[in-house]
Amino acid sequence: MTDFNGDDLDDFTHDTDDVFPDLDDDFTDADEAQESTLALFPDDSGGLSLPQRRAFVCLLKNRFVSAIDNPVEWRVIREDPEPFKSRLNDMFLDLHLDLQHEVAFKRQAATDGGAREFPTLLHDIAYTREETILLAFLRMRFQSERASGHEDVTVDRDEMLTHVASFRPAHATNRSGDAAKANNAVDNLIKAKVLRKTNDSDRLRVSPVIAVLLPLPRLHELFEWLMSQNGTPSDESTDHAGDLDTDRDTDEALS
Repeated sequence: MTDFNGDDLDDFTHDTDDVFPDLDDDFTDADEAQESTLALFPDDSGGLSLPQRRAFVCLLKNRFVSAIDNPVEWRVIREDPEPFKSRLNDMFLDLHLDLQHEVAFKRQAATDGGAREFPTLLHDIAYTREETILLAFLRMRFQSERASGHEDVTVDRDEMLTHVASFRPAHATNRSGDAAKANNAVDNLIKAKVLRKTNDSDRLRVSPVIAVLLPLPRLHELFEWLMSQNGTPSDESTDHAGDLDTDRDTDEALS
């Protein structure tokens, strides 16, 4: 084994500098070149690449980004979520990624105690009664079909309208008005991309995003409320709610 003294080390360092005389300059030039590629307009000081900026705008403009509706943006966010999380955090928002259902969305950040003490850019929009009924129905259908091994979950429009009608109060007499509200609810869920059109105009596909919008614990609460609204006895309601426990542990871990 050869020992190096101080003189030897000086010689080694000197020789290395001779071999790579412009090493620091090369690294500096590379860094500057990398930074310059991110500038898209004069005085642009942004730190995201063009694909990342497009994905970030998509995330800000939409309630969620999914692999089905936004495959390019979803892939960009999934591959490197930290820049998106950091920028959302600056706005008191947080990034949520559901890799199982391939959905990304933003949500309001909260303190450890759960209180929302920060300014918010998000607005809570309440679902209509008919939309709420449909969301619960679609979530139950999605859970049941997925538990049976079916990846593609579809539902007929007439089936959804019939289900909504079953919750019509006994004193309601405006059937045409109620039917219009139910149809509007279906159309609104299509616009929200919870439902997707198929080749059959009367048959719609349930998007996996339903599992993110309505996780099972929340679905149980909503189901109980719907049953009470419909006048269903509590024991019957419990029986139906038990059907939702299929594969519950897996789904709760992902929600």
